[in-house]
Amino acid sequence: MKRRVRKAVFPVAGLGTRFLPATKANPKEMLTVVDKPLIQYGVEEAVAAGVDTLIFITGRTKNAIMDHFDKAYELEAELEARSKHDLLKLVQDIVPPRVSCVYIRQSEALGLGHAVLCASAVVGDEPFAILLADDLIDAPEGGALAQMIAHFQKFQCSILGVERVPPEETYKYGIVHPLPFAQNQKLSNVDSIVEKPKPAEAPSNLAVVGRYILTPRIFDLLAKTPRGAGNEIQLTDGIAKLLQEEQVLAYEFEGRRYDCGSKLGYLIANIEYGLKHEELGDDFRDYLESLGSKLSETHSSN
Repeated sequence: MKRRVRKAVFPVAGLGTRFLPATKANPKEMLTVVDKPLIQYGVEEAVAAGVDTLIFITGRTKNAIMDHFDKAYELEAELEARSKHDLLKLVQDIVPPRVSCVYIRQSEALGLGHAVLCASAVVGDEPFAILLADDLIDAPEGGALAQMIAHFQKFQCSILGVERVPPEETYKYGIVHPLPFAQNQKLSNVDSIVEKPKPAEAPSNLAVVGRYILTPRIFDLLAKTPRGAGNEIQLTDGIAKLLQEEQVLAYEFEGRRYDCGSKLGYLIANIEYGLKHEELGDDFRDYLESLGSKLSETHSSN
């Protein structure tokens, strides 16, 4: 019997220090790209892929995430009273009725591997997805996770979402050593994985970027994984152990990733999504074109 991916883990306990002071009291996952918080884009991607249980690994100052996905009785009553039915539907549809939300507090900031381990009791003996909200992926075919789940349904093994990065940037990512996989050019067998290698030591430029499907065996391995880089339990180290026991594939997903964990990537995402926005896109494009003309004139005069 083939296993299905029904549960998705969202590690959202990080402090978001790169966005201080904006994240002093507000979760970085609640920073908006145009008019939706980053975490909602990730949730929509998971729901579109068929996930029915969302597991948020939270920490201090993260109550806004729970509030966002909870029912807002007062707001909904006010919108109903004012006959603002479009906005009411927008609020009510943030999480479909078929989808459950579970919140687990990560008591200590012990790294991504520890955050994933916190979800073990809820995930149980099932394959599951992990989505990092910092990595906003604009993808066709229902989203990057839907693409990965389609491959999981066929091959029934762990799959890492990867993309090719400039060789000089390998020190920012977990990097895989890929081996050929005859059945699909976008897939490769993962022979090894290294956390943030120097460019000269990187086995490739295929970087793991914020999307995972893992078998439940990872929990046993993470429970025995000592602290690694940054004195934290690294998910990469757990995956390296998993490779010794099971097949793990890397998948180059269709779509564009925006690194919203960096200020520049976050600004770029806002511009790109603003240009595509159904309500604002045309006016925003006109503004950017006029701004470009002004900048060109300024540059010419200098």
